[in-house]
Order: sequence, then C-alpha cells, then structure tokens
Amino acid sequence: MSECTHDCSTCSENCKDRKEAQKPQLNKYSHVDKVYVVMSGKGGVGKSMVTSQLAVLSRRNGKRTAVLDADITGASIAKSFGIKDKAYGSEKGILPAESVTGIKVVSMNMFLKDEDDPVVWRSSLATGAVTQFWTDVYWGDVDAMFIDMPPGTGDIPLTVLQSLPVSGIIIVTSPQELVGMIVKKGVKMANMLGVPVIGIVENMSYYECDKCHEKLKIFGESHADEIAKEYGIFNVAKMPVSPLLASACDNGAIEYFEGDWLKKIADVL
Repeated sequence: MSECTHDCSTCSENCKDRKEAQKPQLNKYSHVDKVYVVMSGKGGVGKSMVTSQLAVLSRRNGKRTAVLDADITGASIAKSFGIKDKAYGSEKGILPAESVTGIKVVSMNMFLKDEDDPVVWRSSLATGAVTQFWTDVYWGDVDAMFIDMPPGTGDIPLTVLQSLPVSGIIIVTSPQELVGMIVKKGVKMANMLGVPVIGIVENMSYYECDKCHEKLKIFGESHADEIAKEYGIFNVAKMPVSPLLASACDNGAIEYFEGDWLKKIADVL
C-alpha cells in the first residue's frame, strides 16, 4: 500500500483512511457556524486555559459559544467553568451543560461517576467519543465552537481536522526552544491538511513583577514571533505566568478573568 497523502481523491473507496475520514453529521437539531481548534504539540503548556479564555472572550463579544472538550483522557474544561453537572439526554440528543454566562460545554468528566475517575481507553474509543460529541449532542444554535484538543498530532487531532468543518487552528506553546520545534510539527500538520493557523499563543511567556512591573522571561526567550514569521502567521499572543489565572481555572472561575492578552485573536475569530 502506498503512503497516505491525506488527499482522499487519490485513493480507492476501500482505503481505510478514506473511510475513517468520512465526515460525521452534526446533530440534526443543531447549527454550528464556526469551529476553532485549540491544539498544542505537547502537554503542560496551558492549552485548556487558552481554550477557556477564548470561549469567554467570544461570549463577551456577544457570540453564542460552545466548548467541546476533545481531551478525553485529560478532560479539564468543565472544571475551569465550575461545571459539576452530569450529562443527560433528551429526545433531541445529549444536552450540554451551561456555564454561568451561557457557554455550552461537553466534557468527558460529565459522563463519569467521579470526576477523578481515569478514562483508560484505546485511541479508537476516545476518537469515537469525540465524534459522538459532535453527532449526538444537542448543541442548538452556536456561533463559535472551540474544540480543546489532546496534545500532539495523533488520532484525535487527525480525525477532527479531517472530518469536522474546522475554520481555523490556534496553536499554544511556551518559550522553550524544544517546544518551538514541536510547534512547527503542529503547523506543518495543519498545512498538510489544508486548515489555516489563525494564531499562536505563547503561554508562560514572562512573569511580571507586581512591584516594579519588570517582565522576567523565566522560561527563556520567546520563539513565537520567529515561528509565526516563518510560516506566515499574523497573530501572536503572549500570556504571562499568572497565579491568578491558574487559580481561576482551579476554582471554576475562568469567566471572571481580567486581561487583554488574547483580545486580538478573539476579535479576529
């Protein structure tokens, strides 16, 4: 078998990858205008925090907003929004939870008996769950949906980018040079699949002293601008190391955060 080119028009109907790439249909009672994917090459860079903030800014801009947590084995979006409700269904499909400000959320934790129960699944099951979040959840009318990806460029990111109508990608990184190399893998994956990268968010870019306001680059020099220039990406945001933001996520209060680090990207979306 020849190597997959990710162009389904070049292969036969019996190709396994082609069958897997067939697009699942959105819940028939729902309409989603734009889908934005937030991804990172590795874990621990604050991808879920960025997803949550972008959703909050979208809602503040008056958009009907939803978050689909595709990080099945490391789900954290519900906690960021303070959502403890379990999922339940109706005749139109599974009902998403709603945050204080009306952001619709579906996350794997909503299907577990206890939120700290592990999800010990092979990738095929996890990918199937993400697809069902798209097909079986009654989202209603949504202007902007943000999908929080698991880290890396594996099965779930590939399935989402190939099979859902993704309008653009936001890539989250941190200043370390090693992470910069991994970011390039994500950008190349997006280019390979023909999905535009809207922006790069460099989290933990600096720490601002609360006394003298000097910006200390405690994780090294930034590489976001040079990566963006290399690949023609026009929107770069740099977020600080912020105990307040971390606390907001931990305490389910992300909707009350203050800061304009992501405003430019949110306005572009």
